[in-house]
Amino acid sequence: MKSFLTIGEPLIVFSSEDLNAGLMDAKHFTKYLAGAELNVAVGVSRLGIESKYITAIGNDPLGQSIKHEIEQNGIQTNYVETKDDYWTGFYMKQRVDKGDPEIFYYRKNSAASHYCASNLDKINFDNVGLVHCSGIMAGISEAGYESVERLLELADSKSIVTTYDPNIRLQLWPNEREMIRKLNYLASKATIVMPGIHEGERLVGTDDPEAIADFYLNQSNTTQAVVIKAGPKGAYVKTRDDALQLIGGYKVDNVVDTVGAGDGFAVGFISGLLEEIGMRNSIKRACAIGALAVQDAGDSDGYPTRPELEKFMGVNNG
Repeated sequence: MKSFLTIGEPLIVFSSEDLNAGLMDAKHFTKYLAGAELNVAVGVSRLGIESKYITAIGNDPLGQSIKHEIEQNGIQTNYVETKDDYWTGFYMKQRVDKGDPEIFYYRKNSAASHYCASNLDKINFDNVGLVHCSGIMAGISEAGYESVERLLELADSKSIVTTYDPNIRLQLWPNEREMIRKLNYLASKATIVMPGIHEGERLVGTDDPEAIADFYLNQSNTTQAVVIKAGPKGAYVKTRDDALQLIGGYKVDNVVDTVGAGDGFAVGFISGLLEEIGMRNSIKRACAIGALAVQDAGDSDGYPTRPELEKFMGVNNG
């Protein structure tokens, strides 16, 4: 099986243990590994697929902790650079029993935001079967944006499938107009675009799944499929060869934390593509891992091993 490659900013998240307390009032926190693209690499590796991660960390305790955990998760660190002049980003996250938690970032001027796109020319793409990028790395700095753009272009030049999740984080961008323009431009360079349905509404101006899919399929000859995440309802998919269809998701009773669910979806979808189980089965797996992810407090702690995934999908038909 071919390997997985992604680029992103790794973070440490200090997750509150004080239910429904604001971050100002919370007193007890647990440290977890975080960062959207790293979450995906962790999940894919946990399923037994070789994963490689491109990034930069600071020469500090948080950076050292991240590198150790990356290695512990079986992810290759050949392309993890350590910078002495910049720190490793982190953030704080509220614990809630409903809705999305309050989040506060400490990532401005981080080591990853100074990653140099020219370093991508040193990447060995032999045996890489899929490259995944996110709008988060693109939003942290101009250097991050250039790196995502360059990696998508390099993968395309080598006929490697690319997946792209816009992953809207408005607080990372100067303004909404620039965010929309740049995120949609990057989408035009990806083989498969994977917005959430509410992200699609913000980026395209409609929450109609078919209109969202048509926008991305029509803006670029590179894009061959659009997968639109719709939460417990499942996901819509439209390709150049097939009409729009909805693939049902999984409902869970115990929602602990919604952060990481979209990355969990990406884990299932990407692993399915690498294992060549087909578009529909890959999306079904994606929905299953997204459902598992929301039942755990850590961003990636709920991602399953293969036996855990098979057990969940066997018990829950979706």
